[in-house]
Amino acid sequence: MKISARKLLAGSGIAAVGVAAVGVASYAVTRDLVKVALDREIPKKIKKDDISKQQLTGCEMDSTLIDELTTAGEKLRICAHETVEIISHDGERLVGHWRPCSKPQRIILAMHGWRSSWNRDFGVIADFWYENNCSVLYAEQRGQGDSGGEYMGFGMIERYDCLDWLNWINEKCGNELPVYMGGVSMGAATVLMASGLELPANVRGIVADCGFTSAHAIWKHVAENNLHLSYGIRSIIANDLCKKKINVGTNDYSTVQALHQNKIPVLFVHGTDDHFVPVEMTYENFKACAAPKKLFIVPGADHGMSYLVDREGYEKTMKEFWRENDQVSANNS
Repeated sequence: MKISARKLLAGSGIAAVGVAAVGVASYAVTRDLVKVALDREIPKKIKKDDISKQQLTGCEMDSTLIDELTTAGEKLRICAHETVEIISHDGERLVGHWRPCSKPQRIILAMHGWRSSWNRDFGVIADFWYENNCSVLYAEQRGQGDSGGEYMGFGMIERYDCLDWLNWINEKCGNELPVYMGGVSMGAATVLMASGLELPANVRGIVADCGFTSAHAIWKHVAENNLHLSYGIRSIIANDLCKKKINVGTNDYSTVQALHQNKIPVLFVHGTDDHFVPVEMTYENFKACAAPKKLFIVPGADHGMSYLVDREGYEKTMKEFWRENDQVSANNS
């Protein structure tokens, strides 16, 4: 091993496990995968090697579903709405899309997933929300889209962005209407992690669709099950690199930790055939939740596909969740 490589590995904080045991190749692969996970820009080497998002997620969608998502996403993107900006708690510029309805009964803060977009993840459900008197703030997650930031935080950083957006909502609309936080995939993990914070009293519920439990857990799952890589020593490398990029380790905070403290009702949604975030993670989240909770499992649905697979059941369950919580104090002060 070259001296420069030894210095690189030793400086990464993994010297204790033995430089020889790690190997330059393992370090390099893990470094690139952490960049794929966190960096706004995908490394050129990864693009060249063609490690696709489908390969990482393990999801295979047929053309019909892709067309439906694309059409609905474009419809939401061009619909009448106000693009808004705020400065986050840590000085980052965040962008959102405010779509009010004429006679709102509630407000939804919607957080999209990893390497996705506000209109792609919520295009198919947007009309249902609008037609059921929901004004919606569609946030663009940091490190993605038009929001600022060089890195994504897998919910550990974005949970504080939720609080910033909730404060914006209450400043604009007052605090009389009930507010719900909703998220898909990393967005679901984000709103679940936010449940551990002191939130405004008019936050009445959380809807978490296919959320993971922690960065460590989802990275381990993807590495071992979708990329067929061992994650033992790589987990140490990944944790160290994560801390260097966003000042938080892969297992420094989790949805499970937040849900142990949570006082806000949660609706957990997941498909049984999810190849990216295994449904077992939602079962783990459900078990950890200290607040009132509901579970909606959709047989046969892959990652983020529950609404498309069982639209009727999803809408019925969500309406029931609203009825149960619109008028109930969150009591989270």
